[in-house]
Amino acid sequence: MKILIYSANYAPEPTGIGKYSGEMAEWLAAKGHDVRVVAAPPYYPQWKVDPNYVGYGYQRETLHGVDVWRAPLWVPKTPGGLKRVLHLLSFAVTSAPVMLRQVFWSPDVVLTVAPAMACAPMGWLTARLCGATAWLHVQDFEVDVAFQMNLLKGRRIQQFALWCERRLMRAFDKVSTISGKMVDKLHAKGIDADAIELFPNWVDVNAVRPLEAPSDYRSELGLRADSKVVLFSGTWGAKQDLLLIPEVARQLQHRSDIAFVICGDGVMRPQVEAASQGLANVHLLPLQPKERLGQLLGMADVHLLTQSADAEDLVLPSKLTGMLSSGRPIVATCRATTEIGHVVSQCGRVVEPGQVDSLAKAVLDLVDQPQACADLGLRARAYAEHSLAKDPILLRWSLKAAPQGSNLPVAAKGETL
Repeated sequence: MKILIYSANYAPEPTGIGKYSGEMAEWLAAKGHDVRVVAAPPYYPQWKVDPNYVGYGYQRETLHGVDVWRAPLWVPKTPGGLKRVLHLLSFAVTSAPVMLRQVFWSPDVVLTVAPAMACAPMGWLTARLCGATAWLHVQDFEVDVAFQMNLLKGRRIQQFALWCERRLMRAFDKVSTISGKMVDKLHAKGIDADAIELFPNWVDVNAVRPLEAPSDYRSELGLRADSKVVLFSGTWGAKQDLLLIPEVARQLQHRSDIAFVICGDGVMRPQVEAASQGLANVHLLPLQPKERLGQLLGMADVHLLTQSADAEDLVLPSKLTGMLSSGRPIVATCRATTEIGHVVSQCGRVVEPGQVDSLAKAVLDLVDQPQACADLGLRARAYAEHSLAKDPILLRWSLKAAPQGSNLPVAAKGETL
């Protein structure tokens, strides 16, 4: 099967959409599919083009068996509001001729990955011109998020943006998203039920698994042998409500056995660094190599998943899959009725967003109950193995996307569809 993936974010970006688009393309190529990708140069989460790609305009490269076509884009130093819109539009404009060129390649499926709703028209048009299945994948509802978090303002602008979004989505043959609540959101937007597919983010359960020995990171950070590590690892953005973590750490300074580790990068770096100054129980780590993800997540005794209330159920944080697979309990800031709340309540603690005292209490509740921690960790791992394993999810997508009559591989022994 010929598969064209249209995603502004792509490997080697280590987090978010780029990570998943990259892993998907490489998996499909390894299974014998002919895969092309139209993407921007890597720039996320630092919001700065990777030095290896600076100075290049359009380019083509092969990454892990995938034919990748890069189109330039404008990357603002401080993204937000109008700048973010112009950023996405710049890629939509520069990538348009690259997408049209793919019509002559005649793909069977054109998968457009949102965000970058600005790219949806060209993804749809490319599919229609070559008779391919037009598939839109929604990683988050960027229009709703932008207005709920006041990145964009104005009632009439919002109404127009939501109208455009609905028209675009309804034009695609298939529209998928990553959680049950987000599927409900697609229904509410008027998308045909037959067109909607659940296509969750995944985790390599073999690469990220419960550690049998203490993580190497503990000695590298100089942590005490009896330290309880509370870890946040992921993008440092406005949606993560990260400044709660230094506040909780400040409240728990009297507990010398608890260490907070905040790992990642993003636009909130200056604020996180400033809020953590003077806190001996807070350790900041930059983004870590993908090869060390298992060691990094296995360092935790408890994972933190802080989330802005404005973004609940409009996004499902990609970092959650690795947390679950590591076999550690999670404390999440969200309402219990959200998708995050539904998952985390089975393997950790859920507290209302923005509540420092409640978050500190939930952390203490877990670190002071080792057996409860272990039991919840087992539940987290079981959930990851049953619902988030990489191979079954990607195999299921490839079977649904295949044109009728295609000869595709059947599920391998032990895989479920």
